[in-house]
Amino acid sequence: MSTTNEQGPHLLVVIDHLEAKIYKTEVHGAVPQRIVPHDPHGHGRHLHGHDTTDGKRHPESKAYYEAIAKTLRGADQILVFGSGKGASSAMHQLVADLKQFHPDIARHVVGEVTVDSHHSTEAELLAKAREFYAEYNHEPPAPPSNTGIAHF
Repeated sequence: MSTTNEQGPHLLVVIDHLEAKIYKTEVHGAVPQRIVPHDPHGHGRHLHGHDTTDGKRHPESKAYYEAIAKTLRGADQILVFGSGKGASSAMHQLVADLKQFHPDIARHVVGEVTVDSHHSTEAELLAKAREFYAEYNHEPPAPPSNTGIAHF
């Protein structure tokens, strides 16, 4: 009987139309993998350059979502954080793309959570993700750190 963990990582994807950051939630202090959509016209942060005349956004390139899908391959569970609603939400676009083109990866998406990622710290986002995973996997909350002091 093997005692090694056969499961893949639990990942957090924090996505908007500017970039996706992918974290391994089990690793404290880990640096996220950052994926940025190709910007051939140099619009960068000036997203209004990507709007159509009816106020809707042009979708990001297929390569953006393909790069994210490639990074997610092998994950046991995937949690996606994003902002926006409906068709304007990169989170919803990513999940729809995974379902259509990568159903093997989409099966591992366990949640989509709308957050204000631009006003949340990395630590706050990761704490929220760990809390989600603990509840989702019915794990007890992490015990307080051991200070070496015995209480009787």
